[in-house]
Amino acid sequence: MKQYTQADARAIFMMRQRFWPNGEQIKVFTLSDTDLLHKDFVKNNLDMFPHQLRRIWDRMLFSGTGAIPVQLDSEQEMIDKIANTPYAIGYLNSRPDNEKIRLFEYQ
Repeated sequence: MKQYTQADARAIFMMRQRFWPNGEQIKVFTLSDTDLLHKDFVKNNLDMFPHQLRRIWDRMLFSGTGAIPVQLDSEQEMIDKIANTPYAIGYLNSRPDNEKIRLFEYQ
């Protein structure tokens, strides 16, 4: 199993790494910029501020150079989407009670 780093997580959520090592396209899910979980995840796991990440996504969207993550409305929707979408990634407050979800741990 590949060991992931914070740099890998940043690249994925910044939409710079678009494919998993097996060649499958990564489907990225996020919550709104104002959601407390989103703010916490971006600050503590990506070492960025939400507005910095939004600026990157907006630039990609408006320039037509890339896709942006799918924004969800709730953590429950995040659990459902991650569990039922192959090759998906997102973030949660706590370990989900769902065997379909694998944790993305990095060093």
